[in-house]
Amino acid sequence: MLKQQRIEELEKQISLLPQGTVVYKNIRGNRQPYLQWRENGKLKSAYLKAGDRERIIEQVAQRKKLTEELKALQASASFESEAEDAAYRTHVMLGAELERLISSVRALKKRDCFSQLQKYVNGNSYGKVCLLYGLRRTGKTTLLFQTISEMTQEERAKAVYIKARTSDSMADMNQDLRELERQGYRYIFIDEVTLLSDFIDSAALFSDIYAMQGMKIVLSGTDSLGFWFTLTQELYDRAFTIHTTFIPFREYSRLLGIDSIDEYIHYGGTLQAGELAFDDEDALQADAAFRDDETTRRYIDTAICNNIQHSLVCCERGNYFRHLRSLYEAGELTGAINRIIESMNHQFLLRTLTQRFKSHDLGSAAEALRKQPDSEKRTDILDHIDREAVTEKLMEMLEIRNEEDRKIGITEAHVSEIKEYLKALDLIVDCPAEIIQSTESIEHVLFTQPGMRYCQAQALVFVLMHDDAFSAFSERERSLACEKILEEVRGRMMEDIVLLETARSLSRSERAFKLVLGRSEYDMVIFSSESLDCEAYEIKHSDVIVPRQYHVLEDADACRALEHRYGPITRKCVIYRGENRRLENGVEYQNVADYLKRLGKPRR
Repeated sequence: MLKQQRIEELEKQISLLPQGTVVYKNIRGNRQPYLQWRENGKLKSAYLKAGDRERIIEQVAQRKKLTEELKALQASASFESEAEDAAYRTHVMLGAELERLISSVRALKKRDCFSQLQKYVNGNSYGKVCLLYGLRRTGKTTLLFQTISEMTQEERAKAVYIKARTSDSMADMNQDLRELERQGYRYIFIDEVTLLSDFIDSAALFSDIYAMQGMKIVLSGTDSLGFWFTLTQELYDRAFTIHTTFIPFREYSRLLGIDSIDEYIHYGGTLQAGELAFDDEDALQADAAFRDDETTRRYIDTAICNNIQHSLVCCERGNYFRHLRSLYEAGELTGAINRIIESMNHQFLLRTLTQRFKSHDLGSAAEALRKQPDSEKRTDILDHIDREAVTEKLMEMLEIRNEEDRKIGITEAHVSEIKEYLKALDLIVDCPAEIIQSTESIEHVLFTQPGMRYCQAQALVFVLMHDDAFSAFSERERSLACEKILEEVRGRMMEDIVLLETARSLSRSERAFKLVLGRSEYDMVIFSSESLDCEAYEIKHSDVIVPRQYHVLEDADACRALEHRYGPITRKCVIYRGENRRLENGVEYQNVADYLKRLGKPRR
């Protein structure tokens, strides 16, 4: 009773304190504090005035401290619940306790993959289990609760939710499942099952014994690689799989009410705190997983590095370590994974500067700055800055950083194996690309979590721009150059997002790819093997229409080469951030948010 009173007291105290987190923004070269929070699905922030800063910062810290105490008390109270009274070995929740647990999700919107989970639970899947897996903060636990909440009262009476713990074993789980089966329970939802150290090597227990007896068993966990290993061994033909890591723009927009492609670039990849992040303890304090370099590194460490290492340790007594064992035993595997992810982002930034920063796009930025309506932002500084010198210095510094990456003892074998595991986690995919009339090779990796890529690129840009080599430039020149680079990064990332999401939405008779020609390229081509024709696209991070944006779509030689290989061009389109329009020459302009939200629907 005293514990429940303390819980109620804490909830009241927390409600009186400011919600959110204190972040610092670089405003005209000065770090300024802001309180940032989420309200009705929208990210909001308020500048902390000098007279209020100390008080609000203390209150935010106090809220965090009280919230941690509340979570600990609630967890303790849960362990003293009726599930424990039933003398189960694992943390089994059912009946009234389960009803209380699922009540929090009934008003929430559902992820696109929810229908797949329902299909397994309601369908004929005799002898198979369902694996629900993905990186942290992608809504797995919420999906479990929503599935239970959608059941009839009669079905829920036969449903059980089990929260696995590191102290549990497969022997404990086996005994509890045997008892639950004896009592007539038929729907078993086991969360964080990969915390069981012997799960990977013993997972067939769920399918071969209990699923064969008619139980519907859903296994969820954040160690996605562990599930990947079980599919190649214990559960290779006895599992129905659902991945949650990839959250496309249309789903992100629907769930969170956000239509800005730039916000998706900044934060996309996870479901933000306060919305659907019930499966992540750290998420309560943060507005987004990728709000700064520190939170991004913490996410990589906990969601990716720990994921890989835990799975490697637990699978066949570590036999899957291969070349990575030496790094693991030296305590350097986490650092190596981080380095490789950073290195891929360095290479991404390097290519962006090579292909874009020295192009005519910089001239368009100079023109836009000269014509700014806001007099404070109007400047001709880019007409005078030594663009070539800035570009060359940035390139040199990036090459130096990449050279440092190659000197920390990471071999090509390490890189290859870590990339293999990152692909298994559904974090990276190879860029679909084809080449004609060119000898240029394309090696480009697309990240399914854009917020991670952008945040690391942003951090790297700020490091570069504050280097001593740039001290000769004025603060304004450095700031403008920095924003221009980030603008180019957002542009390249928008290309990647459109290409990745288009490729994943097409039918089997279609494919989307970047096409490199001898002296130009199409940002995206969609080819239909059924109708033997194609569509040509340019993708621009701009909200205005400029003729040079579609020059390759009107280039006679480029169009001839495209049609020779892929058939008639049925559509020429520029995807950008402005309004939908069709020009007199037949070129369409399509808003990027509208385009991405329509993917999967007929285009013609």
